[in-house]
Amino acid sequence: MSGTAKIFSPVDGRLYAERALVGRAEIEVAVAHAGGAQRAWREASIGERAGLVTRMVDALLAMNSEIVPELAWQIGRPVRFRGEARGVEERGRHMIGIAEDALRPIEKSGGAGGGRRFIAREPLGIMLVIAPWNYPFLTAINAVVPGLMAGNAVLLKHATQTLLAGERLAAAGRAAGLPEGLLQNLVMSHADTERLIGSGAIDHVSFTGSVAGGRQVERAAAGAFATLTLELGGKDPAYVRADAPLERAIETLVDGAFYNSGQSCCGVKRIYVQAGLYERFVDGFAAFGRSYALGDPFDQTTMVGPMAKAGLADVVRGQMAEARRAGAKVLIGTPDARDREGSPWLAPEAFIAVHHQMALMREESFGPVVGIMKVGDDEEAVALMNDSRFGLTASIWTADLERAAALGARLECGTIFMNRCDYLDPGLVWTGVKETGKGGSLSEIGYHNLTQPKSFHLVAA
Repeated sequence: MSGTAKIFSPVDGRLYAERALVGRAEIEVAVAHAGGAQRAWREASIGERAGLVTRMVDALLAMNSEIVPELAWQIGRPVRFRGEARGVEERGRHMIGIAEDALRPIEKSGGAGGGRRFIAREPLGIMLVIAPWNYPFLTAINAVVPGLMAGNAVLLKHATQTLLAGERLAAAGRAAGLPEGLLQNLVMSHADTERLIGSGAIDHVSFTGSVAGGRQVERAAAGAFATLTLELGGKDPAYVRADAPLERAIETLVDGAFYNSGQSCCGVKRIYVQAGLYERFVDGFAAFGRSYALGDPFDQTTMVGPMAKAGLADVVRGQMAEARRAGAKVLIGTPDARDREGSPWLAPEAFIAVHHQMALMREESFGPVVGIMKVGDDEEAVALMNDSRFGLTASIWTADLERAAALGARLECGTIFMNRCDYLDPGLVWTGVKETGKGGSLSEIGYHNLTQPKSFHLVAA
């Protein structure tokens, strides 16, 4: 397969970077090298792996001053946020730190026949990590670090818009002294990626992306018996009860809706507010939301830069236009001359007078927009929060911890937050339900998904 992958910057529209696509012969060589490296790597102790993977994380963090402007050019993220180094370090070091316990054999006592009984966890083999552009390092680290620590080899296929992130990760692996072939970055076409998934050479696929992309991965893997981790779409709700910490709720939910130009699978996309607090919440959200103005991502004061692609911004514009036609009201209304059809520059916005017949409240909105609805009580809030084909996270804002836990038990999603949102705790499994996907990453559960259990029943003669 000949051709190139091109990054067109959302900042100025120019061609920012271009790389040649690898051909099928090169892919076969990469797979062979990965297999050879993995057979040796699986024999290394957890401590030996930890030393090298820690050096890889350190090497990646050392590149951050170069990575930050690269991200601004590739996806428009403001430089003030300093890239993804904080999350990379937190998740990477946590997963390295728990590996010994998470991968330790599970000893069983008693049982018919006596002897020693235990369940070991063995590497799967070769992993293919397909990483998205919106959080190109964080999403990759979720799979790459535990994958390597579990004894697997990793082939990384990054989204075209952030293909430089894949190069940075591979460079960090080389700088750390990882065995040659153990971590490789491949610039592949979609067709060659699907072919590789279905080839039988890949033992596990970790995919983060759209629902449509997840379906393609499942179809490609049919009959190949590779295990899958799929993190797909989201339409994450927040519920603000009458006893919520109002100021904290407003500031955190504005950030949860508009950070990274709303291009987050776990960003806040719909907010339900109890009637007694609704007017105050809406007024505060409008006032604080205006501080998240659209601006030059290289300006240290900018909170929101352009979206990654004009086409993605136009999809959100379409949802906003449909909502206005159906009676929704603009809450923030900050004009920006760059915000026009065919442009990646999209100003953050919130809508009131919304309902669940609007795409804005039902379909994924991968941009800086959120709808706010008034609800009468907990029952109405739970029903509306569950009225979605997605189920990644949900946040509940209240002073009552027990009530939050009880409501959370009824919500159809992978993570429940109380008085926070839009955060991945590496000590907890990151997972979703419905069309958000299947499987899970991070925590000890993440290690279980990247290893094969093997049972031992050893009885002396």
